[in-house]
Amino acid sequence: MDESKENMEKMESTFVIIGGGIAGVSCAEGLSFLAPEESICLITASPLIKAVTNVVPLGRTLMRFDVEEKSATVLSEKHKMLRVIHDTVVKIDTAKKLVEVGGGKVISFKMLCLCTGAKPKLIAENNDFVIGIRDTESVLQFSQKLRDARRVIIVGNGGIATEIVHEVKGVEMIWVIKDKHISATFVDPGAAEFFLDKISSKSDISENLNKDSPTKRMRYVVSDSVPVKNGAALGPDWHNNLDMGGTRFTPTNVQVEYECEISKLLTSDEREQFDSTEEWPVYAQLTNGKIIGCDLIISATGVVPNSDISGLEDLERGEDAGLLVDWKLETSKKDIYAAGDVCTVGWPKAKHWFQMRLWTQAHQMGRYAAKSMGSNLRCEEFLQDFCFELFTHVTKFFSYKVVLLGLYNGQTLGKNYEILLRITKDQEYIKIILQDGKMQGAVLIGETDLEEMCENLILNQLDLSMYGEDLLNPNIDIEDYFD
Repeated sequence: MDESKENMEKMESTFVIIGGGIAGVSCAEGLSFLAPEESICLITASPLIKAVTNVVPLGRTLMRFDVEEKSATVLSEKHKMLRVIHDTVVKIDTAKKLVEVGGGKVISFKMLCLCTGAKPKLIAENNDFVIGIRDTESVLQFSQKLRDARRVIIVGNGGIATEIVHEVKGVEMIWVIKDKHISATFVDPGAAEFFLDKISSKSDISENLNKDSPTKRMRYVVSDSVPVKNGAALGPDWHNNLDMGGTRFTPTNVQVEYECEISKLLTSDEREQFDSTEEWPVYAQLTNGKIIGCDLIISATGVVPNSDISGLEDLERGEDAGLLVDWKLETSKKDIYAAGDVCTVGWPKAKHWFQMRLWTQAHQMGRYAAKSMGSNLRCEEFLQDFCFELFTHVTKFFSYKVVLLGLYNGQTLGKNYEILLRITKDQEYIKIILQDGKMQGAVLIGETDLEEMCENLILNQLDLSMYGEDLLNPNIDIEDYFD
């Protein structure tokens, strides 16, 4: 730090955590439990923090939980050794172990955990008609602008884009995706087709009379693989208690523009270059040649790690600019850790796990960083958390419960795997990935009650060849086989 800053207010803390998101709060709560006698300082730019609540274990590594926004004071009231500072970080001195915040404080630490999250990739910066949805503030801004909108363009194909299309009512929507099917970040074309019925109906009276129709089961071998593009999503149920409807357009219509992107934005003044029967505040020129006018463009095209704090320039980065961490979640500087969206894993990964910037992994990493830091402080040996053995994620799309396990889209398996499918229209979509007779991944949509069985079969790698298609036969209680 500068000598001119020597007169600034100083404080000490054993552990300092930067970031009030899921990873940061999970880390702070974990340290409060594992090292209750040590001082902890959580620095957050927002007066609200994101806390994980209502945790329901669904298996050994799989869990469902809610994310609630709470006042930051709730944390310090609950944990006596935890102090929350509402301020922004100006600079970090990794050598002297000092953190300088905007309000004039300098905090010394023994160990630091960076949980600064990620920021949305915007298709256009500093444009009033383009909103990137990532945090609560941007969601509220979106909700307010939506009220007077007639037509919006949604760009992106991950969790946020999918939920917007489902939740927004009373507004015409153009969904621009670069893939051949919707929700490609999480599901395959078959599951996308399952969801499309919900999009086409977009009605509360969409009860299907044939919902109990015979179950469709299929088995096929993959002959070609499609690369899976990772994305990111906001916390679960982020759209609850928000007005997600427009007031100027009654019917809801969703038009999907496949395999294209926005190449250019045009203002209303530039509209004279082409014919237009209606006047819009902004126009989007797509790579498929179409020019579409709208009131608002929602940019939900993924995130980039928020790792550009002054003083962190010497820390090693991953290819995606995330802070590179080892199996302990420690960065290239000793006693400096990182967890959640800001980090990029640099250890040899387990076969059925991969990094995806989701709230599930932010929670897991935050808790594990606390274990790692606490063990390091006490010079104790420890093993990597079991959650890094298997990719798991529980979410909701189009009001359906969605469980993703392991290599759920055949990631890293090349062309040599089989897929078992069971589809019951408007009720469930079950996809099992098998290689050499062993389960490698699963997509479970709807109330299937198969998540624990699938999790165990992926982890145990039992040979399932003898069961064939009976593995998904609804008339056989397959769980009895594995009791």
